[in-house]
Amino acid sequence: MNIRRIVMDIQSNNFEENRNFYENLIGLEVGMDLGWIMTFGSTSNPTAQLTIIKKDQTAPVNPTLTIEVEDVGAVYAKAIKMGFNIVHPLTDEPWGVRRFFVVDPNGQVVNIMSHIAKSSNE
Repeated sequence: MNIRRIVMDIQSNNFEENRNFYENLIGLEVGMDLGWIMTFGSTSNPTAQLTIIKKDQTAPVNPTLTIEVEDVGAVYAKAIKMGFNIVHPLTDEPWGVRRFFVVDPNGQVVNIMSHIAKSSNE
């Protein structure tokens, strides 16, 4: 299993306060801001990231952790085979990721995802 990054997902409605703290104090940069989810990243280590999320727009719950893997389809099939509780099915999202949510043994909702490869026509 090739893990690309692990990102903490913090639930908050205070986007401006978080932007001030993580961008101006800590020195992270906003890499994505969709209005309901904002991801900050390190300029020196692109895998060092954290996400602030208001309310997930396509899933019934918010995740507490995101793990980017090389092959999300394989992990999804394995999670089903092992009997884990899937709370959001494998879905291609309009912002370019394929993901599913699974509940870990601690009751935490984990977003398992991969970026969707762009075709050579794009």
